[in-house]
Amino acid sequence: MSTARQLLATGLMGLLGATAFVGNNASAQQIYRIVGPDGKVTFSDQAPPQAPAAKGAAVPVSSVRGVGAVEGPALPFELRNAASRYPVTLYTSPNCDPCASARTNLAARGIPFTEKTVGTNEDLDAIKRMQGGSASVPMLTIGGQQLKGYNETEWTQFLDAAGYPKTSILPPNYRQVPPSPVIAVQVPVSPASAPSRSTQAAAPGAAPRAPAAAAENPAGIRF
Repeated sequence: MSTARQLLATGLMGLLGATAFVGNNASAQQIYRIVGPDGKVTFSDQAPPQAPAAKGAAVPVSSVRGVGAVEGPALPFELRNAASRYPVTLYTSPNCDPCASARTNLAARGIPFTEKTVGTNEDLDAIKRMQGGSASVPMLTIGGQQLKGYNETEWTQFLDAAGYPKTSILPPNYRQVPPSPVIAVQVPVSPASAPSRSTQAAAPGAAPRAPAAAAENPAGIRF
């Protein structure tokens, strides 16, 4: 094994192989901007509770089954193994030629990845926190490893060392999920309000309600 490959493997083991570090960094990559029912804004790395999905609504699939896919077809074992151990996230911004080149390179190689876009000051602040003060795009994360700026040779070496196939083996029906902001805005579902007295059942013997206003009187004016 060449000295360069030994250094690359050592770097990946140190930066990608530590389970605790990868877990902590993975949670930091997705930051949620939560707007409460009272309008108060908070930030968290934990997604707020979601409302139950409506019957028949699409439900996101496991990231291990089809990382970065819209419908998540099952990935081949070699690709699924690499993606589950060292998930790939691409950080981009609009009107960025190097970002477009990076995206094209990942797609051509068949790397399942998640794309996060930097479009607001909040997104920019999140990138600065991740990079320790700077803000450079494109940025690629492979597990816990950050690669700032697009360097095809460097990216190829790290993807090789992480175990990603050198050529695409993605299923024919694989579809890349659309990019999403770095800061995910989530509005928690407020608890259902208690039924008002007017909606409660009338007590036995109570007078019947007046009939609803006619359709030709949409304002509900009664004469």
